[in-house]
Amino acid sequence: MARHGSRRGWYGKAAGAALGVTLLAAGASMWTAQAGAVHGSSPRPSSSAGLPGAKPAAVAVTIVHASDKGPHGVNITIDDGPDPVWTPQVLAVLREYGVKATFCMVGTQAQAHPDLVKKVVAEGHRLCDHSVSHDTAMDTKSEAYQSQEILGAERMITKASGGVRPMYYRAPGGAFTPYSRKLAASRGMRPLGWNVDSKDFERPGTDAVVATVQRELPNGPTLLFHDAGGDRSETVQALRRLLPWLKSQGHTFGFPVR
Repeated sequence: MARHGSRRGWYGKAAGAALGVTLLAAGASMWTAQAGAVHGSSPRPSSSAGLPGAKPAAVAVTIVHASDKGPHGVNITIDDGPDPVWTPQVLAVLREYGVKATFCMVGTQAQAHPDLVKKVVAEGHRLCDHSVSHDTAMDTKSEAYQSQEILGAERMITKASGGVRPMYYRAPGGAFTPYSRKLAASRGMRPLGWNVDSKDFERPGTDAVVATVQRELPNGPTLLFHDAGGDRSETVQALRRLLPWLKSQGHTFGFPVR
């Protein structure tokens, strides 16, 4: 799993810090208490994670890449949204090809666009916690800060969805720590990695995005795309080409195992 470079700036300090972390300060102690004894809990399987009102059950702390569709399965994961321009277009392409995906949402984005979070859920996709402010240096920060970022985004996403909890946690830029993995897992959110970085965030051109995915697919089943952070027209067009190509290669679309 390659690590992304820093992309924190595009959210803006006001959205990432003032709106996110400051908003969390009052509730941080309550959420930390709800997380339980993250250093000592034993993971156990959960069939209720993601359901409205469901009490989270701990899951494995290891970073998952595998697909629940087995050796020919692929997982489409979409990061950094929701975005009012690009998320609907990504959803339309997924709907056209009958594909379900995992949307790794930034807390402040979910809070700003709850209608889109609900739409993602209504169309059968899964939610993933991608932190409050997309700080790719989270692994250098205190455990208290990591807790605010992870649990705050969980709260924001769950509220925006109408009560459906995120089932995964993806650290911004892959900045996981043992603490962040244990904390997320204790809340029923499996740490989620990726095998194929489409590089769509760099806007190299649709052909380049498609070629990167086709070339890197032997690395594993979890594919990384984005639906926010700038012009994502190349992502939309790349998905329109890649989804039928993946089907033609004998792949089926699933979710990361939990």
